[in-house]
Amino acid sequence: MDVQIQLRIVITGATGAIGGALALEYAEEGVELILQGRQEARLQSLAQECRLRGAHVEVCILDLSDRAALKAWIEQLESEGVPDLLIACAGVNCNTGPRREGECWEQAQALLELNIMSTLMLSHHLAQAMRVRQQGQIVLISSLAAGFGLPVTPSYSASKAAVKAYGEALRGGLESSGVGVTVVMPGYVSSDMCDAMPGPKPFLWTPAKAAKVIRKGVERNRPRISFPFPLNWGCWWLNVLPAVVSHRIVRWLGY
Repeated sequence: MDVQIQLRIVITGATGAIGGALALEYAEEGVELILQGRQEARLQSLAQECRLRGAHVEVCILDLSDRAALKAWIEQLESEGVPDLLIACAGVNCNTGPRREGECWEQAQALLELNIMSTLMLSHHLAQAMRVRQQGQIVLISSLAAGFGLPVTPSYSASKAAVKAYGEALRGGLESSGVGVTVVMPGYVSSDMCDAMPGPKPFLWTPAKAAKVIRKGVERNRPRISFPFPLNWGCWWLNVLPAVVSHRIVRWLGY
């Protein structure tokens, strides 16, 4: 007997740590997961694990930086039924190198294309479709680095600040439309990307713990979800203190 789909969820960057953990967190009967990623073997393995938990799963092997392919996928998603929930997790990082010699511009440009342009393009189109339907929710994964840029990852910090600002503005624009927007600002979550980032990583969380906190906040339609405390509290202070003081603190902390 077929199980009725009650919730249709799109997760981009599902082969990443947070995206994969969220797929497993939401995997249950009555849920259809549409998982996007670029690593086919890893994505198929995740999909199978989600199916074992009762979810109906579709996979999409796609490079979101390919604008034509992304546009075609958006049209497909809308034609098959506007998703109830979009969780935009896809993103990459780059840094200034082991001797702080500066970012590789080609890597930084690719990062900005994916983290900002692809995320905003997908969110824009699905937000418009959700507005027409007067129902839905968009979740944008930003970072605590959006509050005050880290010298070791300037382009990443800039991209996450853009996602944060866009999500906040989008929520305001969709007010009273029946569509919610939540901006998630995680600290350090254990992953290959996190491991490759230079500098200390205080209050490191597991992806599973992050996914549970994110789901709980999304279900409450919270405007912002940030963790962990007290790192989020400290980052808030970096944003409000005089810049000269914040730069000294960041330097003292080893970034």
